[in-house]
Amino acid sequence: MKLFKIKKSKIDKKGLYANCNIEKGTKIIEYKGKIISTKKSEADPKFDNGKAIYLFNINKRYDLDGDFKFNKARLINHSCDPNCEVTGTGLKVWVYAIKDIKKGEEFSYDYGFSFDEDFKNYPCRCGSKKCCGYIVREGSRWRIKKKRKKN
Repeated sequence: MKLFKIKKSKIDKKGLYANCNIEKGTKIIEYKGKIISTKKSEADPKFDNGKAIYLFNINKRYDLDGDFKFNKARLINHSCDPNCEVTGTGLKVWVYAIKDIKKGEEFSYDYGFSFDEDFKNYPCRCGSKKCCGYIVREGSRWRIKKKRKKN
């Protein structure tokens, strides 16, 4: 039985949804694609952050270009209160459940974007109570709250 199905997402266009109840710690799906050098991804306009990209940083030397239809994991959206996380072993990247996930629930993980001057270009629509309004990694969200207090 497949653990997921593709459906219209409340977060962004399409998403992956649990096809059954899934226990915390379950390996859900591999994030697949083409291994490329970080030099290539930094130079290639395909990976301009001004549009949707499916690029996963594996390590200092390699990235994973996941912009392929066979990579269903690319449809997992960001959330400030995720139910999944992504971990890599060697050059493989896997999505795991970090909470029990109920059938019909959308999979999500923290995209891990850093806080910089461009953070306002990446609004978050996850709708969680923990949402800071932008796609910024959990450890940097306090900076947005601090910035709001100043204004």
